[in-house]
Order: sequence, then C-alpha cells, then structure tokens
Amino acid sequence: RGLSEQGLRAPRFLPAAMAGKLAPTAKGKASSLKQSAKAEAAEARAAAKGKVQRKPRRKIGVEEAKAAAKMTMEQWRKLQVGMPEAWPAPEYMAEPGRGGHTCYRDQTYEIVTRWTAETRIRYRPHAKAPGSKSHVRYEKYSKAKTVAQALKLGSWPCDWCWDFERGFIKVDGPVRDEPLDISKINEDSKLTDVDLAINRWYMRELARNLGLKISDLHVGKGSGESLIMRAHRLVAQREARAALAAAKKQSRKITDDEMLRVLRSWAFARNPNRQNVLPDGQDWVWSDTLGLIRDRIGDIHITAASKTYPEVVNIMNRYLLDRLPGEVREFKWTSLNVNCNYAAKLHRDGNNFGPSFIKAFGEFSGGALNYWPEDDKKVDRLTAMKDEDRVQLDIKAGLAMFNGNSAHSVEDFQGERYSIVYFTIGCYDKAPEDCKEECRNLGMNFPAPNEDPRKLLRAPRGYKGGDTTATPVKRGAAPAFRFYPVAAASAAQRRGGKAVQSKATAKRPAPEGPMGAARKRAAAGS
Repeated sequence: RGLSEQGLRAPRFLPAAMAGKLAPTAKGKASSLKQSAKAEAAEARAAAKGKVQRKPRRKIGVEEAKAAAKMTMEQWRKLQVGMPEAWPAPEYMAEPGRGGHTCYRDQTYEIVTRWTAETRIRYRPHAKAPGSKSHVRYEKYSKAKTVAQALKLGSWPCDWCWDFERGFIKVDGPVRDEPLDISKINEDSKLTDVDLAINRWYMRELARNLGLKISDLHVGKGSGESLIMRAHRLVAQREARAALAAAKKQSRKITDDEMLRVLRSWAFARNPNRQNVLPDGQDWVWSDTLGLIRDRIGDIHITAASKTYPEVVNIMNRYLLDRLPGEVREFKWTSLNVNCNYAAKLHRDGNNFGPSFIKAFGEFSGGALNYWPEDDKKVDRLTAMKDEDRVQLDIKAGLAMFNGNSAHSVEDFQGERYSIVYFTIGCYDKAPEDCKEECRNLGMNFPAPNEDPRKLLRAPRGYKGGDTTATPVKRGAAPAFRFYPVAAASAAQRRGGKAVQSKATAKRPAPEGPMGAARKRAAAGS
C-alpha cells in the first residue's frame, strides 16, 4: 500500500490524505494527466468553433438497456431515499484532488490494490439509475458478496474504483497489508483471477498516469522489485535523465530542486537489515544502497538498482562533484546510502574506509546530524556518549564531511526528509576491476589501492579530557569534520576555499536536562 502504519513513504501512488505530515508533495506526478486534460480542452474548444467533428457517443445497446431495466425511474427515485446518508462516499473524496471519469484518487488505488478474491464486500442496492447499460450491469454484479464473485459477475477493477469512490461499496475484509507483488510468486497456480485482474489493470493505470510504456513495467521474477517500485523508479530515471541533460546544455550544476524531484519519484525498498540505525519500535526503514556493496556471503558487486537506473546514481554523484571545494576535491567514494523519512538512532558504521559526505533534502524541520567527532570507539556503550561532546550539523543547509565510524545519529524531525550518504566500503580494493570501472562510469571518484583514509579528516582523539573542536591543532593538519553551507560551497569551490562553520549550521548544543530530553522524545515526529 501507499503508506505503512508508521506513516512513512512507500512506493506509491502516495495517498496524501493518509500520509499526514510526512507526505511528499505530488509535484510532477500528474504531468501526463495535465497534458491529456489540456488536449481534451483544446479539442472541445475547436469543436465548439466547428473545426472538429466530435465523435458521437456510442448508443449501441442503449435501447436494450432500457428494455432490460427492472424498474421505472419513479420507482428508482423512491429507493434512493436515505441511501446517500447510509452509504456515504469516502471522506477523502471531499478533499481537493484529481478525480473524474476513470481518473481515480491515490487513496482509491491504495485500497483496491489490496483486495483479494476472499475480500468480503457489500454493494449499495440499486445505486445506478435505470435506462443505462451501467444500471443493467450493476444490478447483476451488485449481488456479489466477495470480490471474486464480483469479478465473475462481470465487474472489473475500474468498476470497483468507480463504485468505491461514490460510496456504492463497503468493504468488510480481509485485505492485504500491502499490494500483491506478483514478481515474488514463483508458482502461477497460487495466483487467483482477482490477483491477475488487479495486476493487469494496475499496470495499465501506472503506465497511463505516469507517462510510461506498459512494456517497460514488466518485472521479472526474483528481480526484487514490485510492479509499483518499477514504475516509480522508471519515473525517477526519467527525471534524472532530463535534469542531467538540462544541466549539461546550460553548463550549470544540478540543483537541489532537481535532486528532490528524483528522490520523491524514487521507490524506496523496505530495508530490515540496517539494524544499527533502526529507530526504536521499527522493524525496517526506507533505505537503498547504490553503487558497490559486499553482500552477506562476501560477494562484492554493483547493486542491481545501480545497473538498472544508472542516471539516478549519476545525478546523485554529479550533485556532490558539482559542489566539492578545492580542498576536498580528492574525496573518494564507492557507494551511496539513500534514505527516506527516518531518524537514525545513535550508531557507528561498521567498516567504512575514510570519511563520508552527507546531504539532506526535503521540506522538514529538525533532522540535524548529531556527531561525536572525537569518538574513537573506546567508549563501548553508545549510551555513555555525552550530549555536550556532540556537534550538530544542519545537513539540509549544507554538505557535511564526517567519520561514519564515529558515533552519530539524526535529530528528530517533522516533515518529508531524504538524505544521501557518500562513503567507501572497507573492502573496496578487493572489488573486481569491472566493478571499479562501473563505479567510475556512474560518476564516483573511486579510491586508489593505497588511498590514505586520514588525508581529509584526522583520527578522533577520544574522550579522555580532550575537547571536540574541529579546528586543526597545527597548520596543515586535517580537521575532525568539515561543513560547507550550500550557499557558500560554490564560492569555496572556485577559490579552493576552507571548510565553513557558522553558529546556524555547525554548533555544539547546550546540555539539556532529563525533562528536556523526555519532551524531545515525546515530540518525535518519526
């Protein structure tokens, strides 16, 4: 479905009404629908001027439908007394949003795609007026008690959407927690006619609403992508390709807005494997790794998504390369960790090589990076880390270079938040040569075999009475972290400038008492 119980973003037609404060905006999602509406409006204006012959409405079967009606219009009107109150339309239909003939709300897709053959339903009696073909069909299929029966009696997923949005259907369950991912079903015999009908219909809807080809949406078994993930990742690929082409043509940098459009389009995988970052009470987060990885059996390779959607990886790399100041132009990385709408708990990364860069995007407040720059891992318990030893970096306002192997976390936030972490895996030098070359082709600065991990950031000093300042101890020594406000990064890049710190973006928070910490946890948005 479009949202999890936690209210986080999922691959979707995103149900904005259900998303609450974390819902991404739907900018750019309905471009194909807008173009279609404009074309229809232009055709109507031309027809009004006598320039175009409008196609007459089909009347085949109308007389037969009138003859097949089981009641008169007067009888039907009497049956409608009290029905709108007893069978109201869903509340979200009162909200502004797209809708109309065969153009359904995101919430409707989210609901109908979770139905099964066994889902029990009830139809409003005699909801459609006599004298039309829809009346005859409705009188037949409205006798159904389950979705399987409704399909057998001649209704289709598009009918279910239409009827549900008008309050003609009530659902008693059971329904799936998530839409069925057919790519994960190894035996077709386990698929019902309802499963197949919903999948075929939804594929057409995704293609039409997102401006894609149906042939591009076919997902192979074992690919790790559902139909809806494939659709939205293709849109992200299209957005990335257009932005890269525009930036090249105009000789400019990739903008934050372009990055945000790509991230909003991207369908994130539900990731249960990042146990060290999982917020309390969550079993998984929306997170993807792109570029080079080492899997659980020790194989080092490029992730499948990186190969399938190379422009998405390329635009993320291009964004950083466009903004690297001269003093850190030699920053190297092999991988990207792309995250959506979760505040990582206090943790240390496992085996990163050298420093990492991080940048956040989206419409949110809070969400700063908490970082303990002098953590040398000699404090075993992370809970023993002191608040007064941390620095907070506003990574929405700028790029932060930090040591991911030292303790860090994300401050609670409200709103829609994405982040990209650029890092090098510890076993990078053991990667096959073709993987190294592929990383370079994707826009990464791949490290040399003899790369110095301390060239850009010095080693942490530990917390045995030392301070946590980022200022070099002696001239020419590397700092403990670096921060570059986005507004100043371009100027710093041109002049080979220095890391910038300001009170608004890189600061040491004042210690807070237990009540302050408790209030902050109680007000946590994610």
